[in-house]
Amino acid sequence: MSLLSEQIIQAERGSRKRAKNFYESQVKDHLTPAMQEFIQNQKLMFIATADATGSCDCSPRFGKTGLVTILGEKTLAYPEFRGNGVFASLGNILENPQIGLLFLDFLGSTVGLHVNGTAERRPPSDVPTGVSDNNELRSARLIEQWVYVTVQEAYIHCSKHVPKFKEVEKKVHWGTDDPKQKSSNYFQS
Repeated sequence: MSLLSEQIIQAERGSRKRAKNFYESQVKDHLTPAMQEFIQNQKLMFIATADATGSCDCSPRFGKTGLVTILGEKTLAYPEFRGNGVFASLGNILENPQIGLLFLDFLGSTVGLHVNGTAERRPPSDVPTGVSDNNELRSARLIEQWVYVTVQEAYIHCSKHVPKFKEVEKKVHWGTDDPKQKSSNYFQS
């Protein structure tokens, strides 16, 4: 949705003044230090991509704290771990580099952060600066590609409707093809 489209709906709903205040006080064209710290403390994010025709895909990405590497106020990177081999998100990025990232802190503040920008696919060997040598993110077996994102805008997602969750221990089987551990048949009738 373009800014003009947003403004049409804001005029219809009488929220132009409120929206203008939001744009001026909340929307940044870069990651502030507080945003960078917030991202580095997250274990999950949601990514939204679309192909050249506009067909969309929204997918979660999971990992340990530090899943996303901050490379500066305008750039971040995340690994595309080995998955089902479909590559819906990467395929979309190949056709249309626009990407939306949503970080939600379900365990603490319940605040969220939207980051929109352009994505670039890079090979597993192009490990971002700042990823430690002993980090799971160095495992070439688990990483299909790196995605580098150039930030165009970043803004808060307020906490008022975000539920608070409690983390419990779960054994994660990274890179497995075992259908039982992947719950592959969960929706099969």
